[in-house]
Amino acid sequence: MKNLDSKVSGIFNSIDFIAPWLIRLGLGVAFMLHGYNKFPLPPQGLIDYFGFSPFLATTVALSEVFAGLILIIGGLFNNYFGNLITRLGGLMVVVIMVFAFSIAHQEWFITVKLFTSEQIFLFLIGCYFLIKGNK
Repeated sequence: MKNLDSKVSGIFNSIDFIAPWLIRLGLGVAFMLHGYNKFPLPPQGLIDYFGFSPFLATTVALSEVFAGLILIIGGLFNNYFGNLITRLGGLMVVVIMVFAFSIAHQEWFITVKLFTSEQIFLFLIGCYFLIKGNK
């Protein structure tokens, strides 16, 4: 059993650099798509449904796109800059999700709906990158 564990660990240790990229790309692409789906600008759906001003609605859409893009770009730099950019992207995700929970999904707060939706995972992964950066 120990020998099998050692072999499996050897295989996965050689590709463990992929794991954070899977999470980074998943979150980055998800945020870019969430923002892109609000185009053309200003997003009329946000204006009509939430009563946002055209400026605020545009800011939300662009922030989502840029948060995802920044997270992905941050991973390309293995230095202070990449770490800072990754944390900035994580912060943007966390802030966007806090506002999403407080404005768009108030009825979900600490309910089964929250923990069975993708939104909680977007928030938690954003927290991960905010805390860990590129480490």
